[in-house]
Amino acid sequence: MRTHGWGGDPPTDDEEAVRRILEAARACIDREGPGAGVADVAKELGVTRQTVYRYFRTTEDLLSATALDAAAGFLDRVEAHLANGPSVPAAAVVEGIAFTLERLPEEPYLGLLLEPGRFSIFSQGITSANALALGRSIIDRFAVDWEAHGFDDRDLDELVEHMLRITLSLVIDQGSPPRTGSELRGYLNRWLAPAVERRPTRRA
Repeated sequence: MRTHGWGGDPPTDDEEAVRRILEAARACIDREGPGAGVADVAKELGVTRQTVYRYFRTTEDLLSATALDAAAGFLDRVEAHLANGPSVPAAAVVEGIAFTLERLPEEPYLGLLLEPGRFSIFSQGITSANALALGRSIIDRFAVDWEAHGFDDRDLDELVEHMLRITLSLVIDQGSPPRTGSELRGYLNRWLAPAVERRPTRRA
């Protein structure tokens, strides 16, 4: 790790360097909007672009990492909304997806993933091990007694995967005009809720 630059205060290790690059990226996005790039971040840090490229190969990698770094706060807001929400599985799933879709455009950094040309980045990670684990941690905190409703661990893992796939589909193509509010929830209640309401088929 190079130690020159960095405004005279170089990071002590690579972990700190990445953290400071992401912080600088957020500051640049706040100031410049989604058009901020590696050159802006390098200037913010007082380093060369090559220094930033040591940690992030492309601007897309940097912006994606910035967005995902902000995911924790977003997931906390989703969890808080659903923690005291519906106690019936189908209703909880519908509200979870609807709330996520409504909130995403309002998240300044996660919104980067929804910019034209970045859907591929968003979609590549939507069913990754990390995404599935995060999704599972959220539905485990729903106000739903999953076991009492017949869901075992494998059922819940598959439910999370299906929720992520449905969410991705609705992010990529929101419809014309896009459904929001009660219309969005009505659509999900008609076509998604019935599948969740059926007790999972037991496997041999």
